Formats: sequence, structure tokens, C-alpha cells
Amino acid sequence: MSSPEAVSAPRPTEPTHVDLRVSVGTVALKNPIIAASGTFGYGIEFAPIVHLNRLGGLVVKGLSLEPMAGAPSPRICETSGGMVNAIGLQNIGVRAFVSEKLPELRRFKTAIIANVFGKTISEYVEVIRILEDAEGLAAYELNISCPNVESGGIEYSTDPKLTSAVVAAARKAAKRPLWVKLSPSIGIIELTAKAAEAEGADALVVANTYPALCIDAHNRRSRLGSTTGGLSGAAIKPITVRLVHDLHRVIHIPIIGLGGIESPSDVVEYMLAGSSAVEIGTAHFVDPRASEKLVGGLEMWCRDERVFEISSLRGSLRT
Repeated sequence: MSSPEAVSAPRPTEPTHVDLRVSVGTVALKNPIIAASGTFGYGIEFAPIVHLNRLGGLVVKGLSLEPMAGAPSPRICETSGGMVNAIGLQNIGVRAFVSEKLPELRRFKTAIIANVFGKTISEYVEVIRILEDAEGLAAYELNISCPNVESGGIEYSTDPKLTSAVVAAARKAAKRPLWVKLSPSIGIIELTAKAAEAEGADALVVANTYPALCIDAHNRRSRLGSTTGGLSGAAIKPITVRLVHDLHRVIHIPIIGLGGIESPSDVVEYMLAGSSAVEIGTAHFVDPRASEKLVGGLEMWCRDERVFEISSLRGSLRT
């Protein structure tokens, strides 16, 4: 009979539960998967086929002060590894959203983020002011890729001074967390990111679509009604992952990665580069349930890789 000293100590057991919870500043999410603005309607349209409560969050279609009809058709052109779109920010306007869409969204236990934009700084502020009086939102996503008509049409995101001005005004108007969605301008994104951070942004969304043009060689015309559009999808992922990595080293607020995410490993790449969470966009055009499926797929990936707290991945790229 073995002596008590010879009996080996029990081996510690690994956790059986994968913790997918993350936080973007003060916004707590049950998982890092967020449906991106402009690809998921107002959210409620997807409720019959998507379990919205499975998502970490969803960003509604961009909201303007007044309804907008959007760009002329055609609005979408498929490309190798993605698509180019020119929707033109079509939406029902912030007041109709508050009265018609938001009450239904409140039924779901997922973070609802309102994407807001304007042609002038005062329009941004007024949209936020209207939303401030409504319940059911976790944060605002400030789309600064819009042209400022008061400055000759230059985009707020391409001039750090304009970025500072619009973020400062939005920050003053908003009590809720403020996420700023950046344009992917190589060489200037660090400047706009620092400007947004300095004026009180709570997080950055990196990044919007890339300016692009698709031409029909037969008729020598653009394939889009508005001539140019924005490139999204798998083709842009490596470029945007790099932007996340670069910004993670120079700013101190959370980053939400956005661009070309189709698989659990895509999510992990963004988190390793420095993202706290991610947004899923173009994948919804292939499969409306893409975001929900990614939640389950990400849990399986973590279990297979013995990663039991997904937040531990953030910024852990080995160099």
C-alpha cells in the first residue's frame, strides 16, 4: 500500500467556461461582436432571423437631423474580396428613429449604439440633443467621415482641427459615452485619433470604408450611381488591422476594430492588434446571421486554443 507521501496531488483543472465579456470604456458588452452601422438596418429588421440578445451590441443606421433619401442607384458593386457601396447615408431622421425604432430596440438586452452625423457641427449637436432625451442607448458613434458644408466640403476626419471641433461639441452635448468613427486615411489617422482623444472621445472605431471607384469597361461609366463609393470587406482587413496596431501604441482609449471580419480568427487578429471589440459589416450581405454565428464560433475558437478570458488577447501581439 502506498504511503500518503506517495499519493500525487490532484492536477488543477482548466476552466470549462469561456468568458467572452469585454468592455469599451464604461460600456460593458457580453461579447466583443457588434453589428456595424449601415449593414444591419436599425437592428429590429433582423430580429426575425437573428437572436439579437446574442450580440455584444449593434450600431444603428446613421442618423441625421432630417430624413435623407440617399444616393442614386445602383448603390452596391461587388469587387474581388469585398464590395464598394455608396448608400448616401439614407435614413429616416433622428426624430422618427426615437419614436418608431428605439421603443422596439429597448426590448433587447444588447448594447444599442446610435451612429450620428451632420453636415454642420450644429447638426451633430442637435441630433445628440434629441437622443439625449430618449432612453435605451448605450453610446453614440460619431461618424466624422461627412463633408463639412461650412468649410467647403472637406471631411471632418481629414483635418485634425475639424475633428477637434466636432468631437469637442459632441462631447459637450453628450452625457453618454462617445465613440468616434475614423476614416482610414493613411498618414493622418494618428493625428485625427489624437485630436479625438484630446477632446474627450471615449473610444475610437477604426475604420470606415476606403475611397474607391468601380468602372464598367464596356460602357465606360461608373458602376455606382454616385460615381465613387467606399470599399469594404476582406480585401481591406490587413490594412485596417495595421491601423489598429499603430493607433494602439499611441492612444490611451479603447479601439473597436472594423473591416473585413468574416471568421473567429479575424476577430482575434483585431484583438491581438489592440482592439477591445470589433464591428461586423460586409459579412451581413453574405449572411444576415454573420454576427450571431461569430459569437458561437469565437467561443469555440477560444476553447480550442485554451483562451478562457477573451479580454486577455487585447494588444498581445508578439513582435
